[in-house]
Amino acid sequence: MPEKIAVIGSGSWATALVKIFSESGNKVSWLVRNKKQADYIVTNKRNPRYLSQAELDLTFIQPTTQPADALLQANWVIFAVPAAYVQTTVQQLKNEWMQQAQIIVSIKGFVPGTGKIPGQYITDTLHLSNDYIVLSGPCHAEEIALHKYTYVTLSGQDESKLIQLQKNITSPYIKTILNNDAVGVEYVAILKNIIAIANGIADSLQYGDNFKAVLTSNAMREVQQIVNKVAPQQRDFFDSVYFGDLLATAYSDFSRNRTLGKLVGRGIQVRKALQMMEMVTEGYYASKELHSILQSPRLNVPVINSVYRILHAHANPYYEMKLLEQQLQ
Repeated sequence: MPEKIAVIGSGSWATALVKIFSESGNKVSWLVRNKKQADYIVTNKRNPRYLSQAELDLTFIQPTTQPADALLQANWVIFAVPAAYVQTTVQQLKNEWMQQAQIIVSIKGFVPGTGKIPGQYITDTLHLSNDYIVLSGPCHAEEIALHKYTYVTLSGQDESKLIQLQKNITSPYIKTILNNDAVGVEYVAILKNIIAIANGIADSLQYGDNFKAVLTSNAMREVQQIVNKVAPQQRDFFDSVYFGDLLATAYSDFSRNRTLGKLVGRGIQVRKALQMMEMVTEGYYASKELHSILQSPRLNVPVINSVYRILHAHANPYYEMKLLEQQLQ
């Protein structure tokens, strides 16, 4: 039976999720940023700024700017805002609007200043059950707009809820995979953005595929160290939601994090490069948040530390890559 699904967020990824669930015949209540955007979507069947090439079926979609209207009676509530906006978004919401809903998190960054991943922050702040579901990739919103075949992972502890959610995704170009590692999946979704920045820097400094392959494989070991430390459990890092998500972000031209790295690698100042980006680049903020987390205990993460120094300590990208040449294996 079709269900009511609330999507919070109005960027590219939120638009892609609205598209996926509405195409599957679900009623989607879409909480967007402002009335102008909501009116445009209703009139033109497109998001005016993000993923505007994707035509939306308004038969199943109701844009709104009122949180209560979006969330009341929803069976599922999907958070798909940039991590930098999680705190201000949550401040607008009330616990009682979501008492009957299952929380789904599809955000790829730390909540600034908290050291928390979004799922933990949202459930803690709103006093909701911490048995949330993570919806992750590898998947670029731009390819979903083009109906490119895509694998989406649903991760959580309650298998029955995962199966129920899986049944609500019936788009012919979407395949869903189930996973029981919500915290680990969230961490990898954050860490891979930092690795993508490193790859972009290497691109602009004219390093070839040989070097980038070594850079990425070393970085994956760093990801394994961190995730196994913060969320110890049995997992296969070669699953698509781990290694596949990292590869898609590290190498794709759709990756905004890789694009930021390319701009910085060309010698553009970090602040100027961020201004040139049309969308939030999660890896920039994640690298700063992660740096304080990694101080205790110390881990062997030269790639991640190098990105931090370039973005936040004014280190020279050329010299940082030269240092990495000696540290990679």
